[in-house]
Amino acid sequence: MTTTLRRHTIADVAKAAGVSKTAVSFAFNAPDRLGTETVNHIIDVATTLGYRPHPVASSLARRKTGTLAILTPQPLGEIFENPYHALFASGVATAAEAAGYALQFISPLKGSLARAVERASVDGIIAVGLDPAHPEVARIRRYGMRIVLVDAAASELAPSVSIDDEAGAHAAAAHLVALGHRDVLVLSVEPPAGSGGTPAAVAAERMLGYRRAFDEVGATISDDQVVDAPTTIQGGHEAFGGAWDDGQRPTAVLAMSDATAIGALHATREYGIEVPGDLSIVGFDDIDQASYTNPPLTTIHQPVRRKGEEAVRLLLQPTTDTGRPEHPRLDVRLVIRGSTGPVRRHDRRWPTVDR
Repeated sequence: MTTTLRRHTIADVAKAAGVSKTAVSFAFNAPDRLGTETVNHIIDVATTLGYRPHPVASSLARRKTGTLAILTPQPLGEIFENPYHALFASGVATAAEAAGYALQFISPLKGSLARAVERASVDGIIAVGLDPAHPEVARIRRYGMRIVLVDAAASELAPSVSIDDEAGAHAAAAHLVALGHRDVLVLSVEPPAGSGGTPAAVAAERMLGYRRAFDEVGATISDDQVVDAPTTIQGGHEAFGGAWDDGQRPTAVLAMSDATAIGALHATREYGIEVPGDLSIVGFDDIDQASYTNPPLTTIHQPVRRKGEEAVRLLLQPTTDTGRPEHPRLDVRLVIRGSTGPVRRHDRRWPTVDR
């Protein structure tokens, strides 16, 4: 039978050394607040027990890491397949460096976000894609570390920064409705494993906006017209191709990210579909690449870099005048480019694409 050794805690050291837990903490993090003899005694006891301070708690107490972190529930390789995240990270990095902080990324370690958080040694965390109820949010708060949530529901647990997802989605769908489109394909956001639901919540807000615009003209978007897709160019390419191969013939695509919209735009060329003559496409985010596609992508602009800068501001400003966490919500707007046009039906055979 395998025996699992219990990791000793600060309470174990305090009991064995005959001192308070506060004294143990001081011995490791602020030894000048204790006498030399007491510090040496506590360190000796801790060494005998095999105790070592938790890196997160220790770094917070010393306040000497000079580093902030972006935490994501997805592997970094997946994150950076979506240019949105690079744009967001650039905003975080700019603000962090201006404040004298370095930046690092925390992503699942061997599939475990908890293991990654436990090994982090930073002064504060910006969590992207985590619900306030996610266990890692509670874990970080238990360590006494500052945390800011991005694209999360407002909560008393932590500050957050977000956008008006429903308003942006409504503007996108209303634009297509005004052009006569009623038959659309929605490329939704596929929640990453371990996200705790925030991406699903963002997707839900955007679906509310899409459906509200269609409801206003007596039209509907059925569940069959909604396809989940990873927020990558490849994910959008495969999701659109799969829907088209299954027989869907929309006149327009509403994509919940520019990356998936660009992927769908690439896929249309394989089928001989003209954009916007045969099919209109609207994205969401207004990443830098959106204005350089062929045709340029109509999309919803959100201030992605500013979102990163705001997250750093909230992280480094722990309290407000009221003592309650801030939850700024940034504005969005429709940017009309060449990927959308009036609806036009074609009764013709489309090429078959081998996949």
